[in-house]
This record gives sequence, structure tokens and C-alpha cells, in this order.
Amino acid sequence: MKNIAELIQWFEHWANPTWQEKWDNCGWQIEPGVLDEPARVLVCLTPTLAVMEEAIAFSQQGNPVNLIFAHHPLIFSPLKSIQKGDPISDMVRLAIAHKIGIYSAHTNFDQVKDGTADVLAQLLNLQDAVPIEPTPNGLGYGRVGNLQPMLSLQQLLEHIKTALNPPDLLVSPDADRQQMIERVAVLGGSGASYIGSVSKTGAQAYLTSDCKFHQFQESRDRNLILIDAGHYATERPACARLVERLQQAGVNWVKLSDHDEDFRQFSHIS
Repeated sequence: MKNIAELIQWFEHWANPTWQEKWDNCGWQIEPGVLDEPARVLVCLTPTLAVMEEAIAFSQQGNPVNLIFAHHPLIFSPLKSIQKGDPISDMVRLAIAHKIGIYSAHTNFDQVKDGTADVLAQLLNLQDAVPIEPTPNGLGYGRVGNLQPMLSLQQLLEHIKTALNPPDLLVSPDADRQQMIERVAVLGGSGASYIGSVSKTGAQAYLTSDCKFHQFQESRDRNLILIDAGHYATERPACARLVERLQQAGVNWVKLSDHDEDFRQFSHIS
């Protein structure tokens, strides 16, 4: 793979941006004239000023990063102005000044093999995993599959903690920790809107994030154990897998960001 244009062509053949949801904004966020340059890529979950500063620091150290490849889009709503002090505006200014492109793969990346849901299913060793909600392109959102061998709920929670390293887990409070779990559904990021679809798959437990009070109630009413491991913990592993795939595809320099931020954690108050 010679340059950034070829990298993007390769990626979009795998995770076509036309598969994105109507509300989404996949693809180029900022392209400051870097398409013909050899790809030097910093992969992150969320394109923030901390990640941009990391990319600039690499460049100053002799490793010139020219592409931030993110899961979450930088721009959702049309920009009405670019002003210093506004985080998105500052990202635009720095990207152009330092010739660092920003590209996002969001709901298209959620659906594909080795995307956010698929990686979660692999980390839990789910067998015969299929999409929770299929999409017209033959892929789909989330995955549901079987644990072989079965695990108790307590063992499953411990496995999730080991595999994802979340700061904490939110779990349906009345669930029997000794109950044996065979069928599990997973969906990285905000997956509470899929609870109804998950309940039709025969899953006993559902791993996702960003769940509210009444969504735990809904899960209880549907006899579904809800496990919220946090947005960052459920999607960051797919970013690490993307680094591996880019390396295999021949990208000369690619690294997973060390400055990605987890914006929501629970603190234990003693």
C-alpha cells in the first residue's frame, strides 16, 4: 500500500461508507491534501485535541503522522463558524496547519467482520455468532452466539473484565450470579435501543453500554441480563484490531493512540 488514497480505497472496499446510517457522518472529516503521501496512521476511538496533540508530538519526534483514523466522527452537524477556542474548530485549524487528515469509520465499521461487534464476539469466544439485526449488505449490527462451554454469570462477568478491562460493570441487580449462561449478545457502544431485538434471539445476557435506568427495567421485564461495560471499553478493542489489519495491509507506520479518552467512569466513594 503506497499512499493514503490507496489505504482509504482498501478500507472502503471492506467497510463501505455508503452503509452508514442516515444520521451518521462517515468518511473524510478533514482532508488537508495528504492523499498522495505514504500513510502514517494514528488510530483512535474518538478524534480529540489530545489525540491531535499526540499526532503532532510524533511528528516533532521524527515520526510524521499524516492521518488520524477514528471510529467516532469529528463532525456531526454542519459547522457554522471556525473560531479559536472551540474544540472542533481547533481540530480543523491544527489538521490543516500540520497536514494531518482525519477520517472516521462509524456505523459502517460497526457492521463488518472484525468491526466493533465482531471483535467483541471474538473476545468472548462466542460460537456460531450471527448479527442481532441484519442489514441489507449481508452483515449487521451486534452479534449473538453461544458460549462453549457454558459459564455462570459470575464467570462471564469475570471473563468480560479480563477481556475488556472496564473500570466497572453495571449489571442487572437481581440476576443470579450462579445462573449458567449459554447464549450471549454483544454490541459495542450505545446498544440499548437493540434490547427488543436481542430479546428475540434467545440470548440470556446482553453486553453493551450507555444503558439507562428504564432500559435495565425493560431488560428485566424481558428476562434478559443487561451488562453495561462502558462505551470506551466495548469499542476500543476494535480500534486495536484495526491497527493489526492496517499493518497486514502494508501500511508503513501505524499505531494505536495512547491518548484516547474514556469520558465516562464510575468512581467508588469510600
